[in-house]
Parts: sequence; structure tokens; C-alpha cells
Amino acid sequence: MGATTRRWLTAAAAAVAALVLGAGTGRAAEREPTGPVQPTILTAALYSLGAPTIAPPGANDWNCKPSDRHPNPVLLSNGTTANAYENWANLSRKLADAGYCVFAGNFGGAPGSFLQTVGPIADTTKALAAFGDKVLAATGAAKLDVVGHSQGGMNVRYWIKYLGGAGKISRLVGLSPSNHGTDLFGLLSTLERIPGVPVALGTACQACNEQAVGSDFLTDLNAGGETVPGIQYTVIQTRFDDVVTPYTSAFLEAAPNVKNVLLQNVCGLDFTDHLGITYDPVAEGLVLNALDPAHAKTPPCVFVPPVIG
Repeated sequence: MGATTRRWLTAAAAAVAALVLGAGTGRAAEREPTGPVQPTILTAALYSLGAPTIAPPGANDWNCKPSDRHPNPVLLSNGTTANAYENWANLSRKLADAGYCVFAGNFGGAPGSFLQTVGPIADTTKALAAFGDKVLAATGAAKLDVVGHSQGGMNVRYWIKYLGGAGKISRLVGLSPSNHGTDLFGLLSTLERIPGVPVALGTACQACNEQAVGSDFLTDLNAGGETVPGIQYTVIQTRFDDVVTPYTSAFLEAAPNVKNVLLQNVCGLDFTDHLGITYDPVAEGLVLNALDPAHAKTPPCVFVPPVIG
């Protein structure tokens, strides 16, 4: 064996050892495997059937250090039943390309399963908050910006109210968040009154029960004020939301640090629905504006059909 070969093998062994030591101490030594960019949530869901734990593109580079322009890493918070790749396999890449350190994880479901974010919202949010602490430690940042879809845009408010998030979060951007729950066009409210149905639904999806209009969880969350000073809140909602109904229930009560945006007031040609909003180009542009208002740009208005599936 030549000297050059020995040096190469020694270097390779050292690299492997570093990776192993990093994993063993809970320190991520490199970026996690990521999947490809997807055009819709449906194509992302199909891909993630075979890889439910893979990170969305551009996310979870644990060596990423925030820039002066974007000092806060962006944490993506999943909607009910969605895994991170399914929810964010387009926006995560756009955020990374814009210079952000982007992170996303899977919580509130069985480890490694396709369905996530279905357990009790408090438990899901505790896991999300712990992941956020890990992001802050790895990046050295003082605060996070959080972008959440549906439940993921609402549950962060539980983190802020009960889990110390008020001192760790700078901005919360909600895409069709379930801030005041949903009646699913009256269907969920009707089902909730049928004996045995809430228990059966809660067995499969406790988070679904907790997002019903008037639930104990939401009543407690919204009591005493829906926002706190020092955090900038942006809600981006579509008139054609078919999950959070009525669509106005996504909006937060008016405050100096709250901006409620109806997508169709920005682009009347946009017919995106609840599932499609995280892949909608107009909504993605509004997310970038909310995270960096000093460099905001009017998103191009393009025809966007609803997700059919």
C-alpha cells in the first residue's frame, strides 16, 4: 500500500469517525438527505409514500449559518396529517435559494410514518419547540422565524403562549392557519354532536377534534388575546379554503403587529385552495415578503387552479 493510499484511507476514516461522533452526541455533522423539488402537494405526497422521513429540498443543513441579511433561521411547521416533505417540497427550496437557513421536521405521528401532525396539539408543539431549540443551538441565532400551514400556523401560538416561544420567535407566518378552528362547512360541527363520533375521531386524529370550532383547546388558546407584542404575525389566506371554513376563521384579531392578507386581494386569478397554498407562487411570494419586508416585491399574478384530488 502506497503512502498516498494510506493518507487517503486515514482521511476517509477520520471523516467517517467525525460523522459517527457527531451522530452519537446529537450533533448533526452535515445536511440531511433531501428529496427533489415538487410542483404540487399531490406529487410531493406520492413521492413521500416511499420516503416519509426525507427532508424537503434545501432544508436541514445543520452547518448553515444565517447571513447578516437573514439572521433568523426559518422553521417550517406542518399541517395536520402532513409530513415535512409533503408540505414543503417547493417553498423550502425557494427559501434556501433566497439565502435562508431552513429547517423542517416531523412531529405528532408515529416515528417514520407517512401521516404526521395528528396527535394532541400540545404534544406536537412541544416536539416542535424542542426542534426549534436545536435549530437555535446549531445556527447560533438568537431567534427563529416560523412559517406554518394550517395547524402548523396555529400551533406555534401555543408555543408562544405556554412554551417560552415569545422570547425565541421573531415572525410567525401562517398559510391558511386554523386560528379559530373549522366547521368544515358545518359537517364537522354536526359530527361532533353525534354520540361516539368525537371519541372515534380523536382516536385517529386528536388534532382534528382540537381544531373544531369552539373546542376547549382553541377556546383556551385564544383567551386573553391572540397575539403578543414583539412578534410580527402574518396570515395569508385564500377565499377558496375548503378545510378551514369559513375562510375568515384563519385571520387573527387586529393589532399593530398583525397583517391579515387575503390572497385574492393580491391576485384575483388565484383559485388555490387549502392544500395548494404552500405550493402557490403568489402565496410563496407573500411569505418571502413577510420574512423580509424591507425587500418586499409584488408577486406576479398568475392563474392558479385549485388542487384536485
